Amino acid sequence: MRAAQRRGVTLIELVVALGIVVVLFAAVIYGIGALTGARAKESSAELAGTIRALYDSAALSGKTCRLVFELPAKDSDDATVKYHAECAKGGITASANREDEQRAAGKKDKKKRDDSSDTRFRSFSSDSQGPNLQELMAREKNRVEESAKFAAFASEDVVERSLPSGVQVEVWTSKLKTPVKSGIAYLYFFPQGFTERAQIYVRQGKNVWTLAVSPLTGKTVIHADALELPRT
Repeated sequence: MRAAQRRGVTLIELVVALGIVVVLFAAVIYGIGALTGARAKESSAELAGTIRALYDSAALSGKTCRLVFELPAKDSDDATVKYHAECAKGGITASANREDEQRAAGKKDKKKRDDSSDTRFRSFSSDSQGPNLQELMAREKNRVEESAKFAAFASEDVVERSLPSGVQVEVWTSKLKTPVKSGIAYLYFFPQGFTERAQIYVRQGKNVWTLAVSPLTGKTVIHADALELPRT
């Protein structure tokens, strides 16, 4: 009886106790990170580096590039913010009506364009005397459309990313009236060496960081606050 009372802690009990300590410690660290916005701050620094790298890539390659933000809706099952880069085949301009562009990008195109013999570009004449005016115009239209298509772009400094859980993003550019909070948002970079004036808000809880992008240099300054939108 006395021997049983003097029994020490078993190995299983020790392992269970250590497991509880580890779980509690992780919970404390997670709570501190949420309070300080550590994940949002780290995400802001990574995003600023991506913006600068994509600005340089557009200028050096002579192609128009854009950073594509995938922002989840509030009621979405997947609340993860993602972004990746795309570049066109040449230097093109961005849509003047960005509001319509955002809405169009959010809809899936159900029409497949894998048929190279599209009726728009078929021969308009049955003779073999060379292309007529309509054919030449159709070919030029096809060339312009092809050069305006964007394809995925990645490099050592520009990679597709998914932000940590709990980090939210809002994107504003000079062609938008209000920041985009859900759906698709774009930030364009042009080969002439400039980008769009933009402010990107990275939030975690009550913590907000604002990335202010300079249009002429691509320099991104991170502010530990939610800056007001510039007056236009």
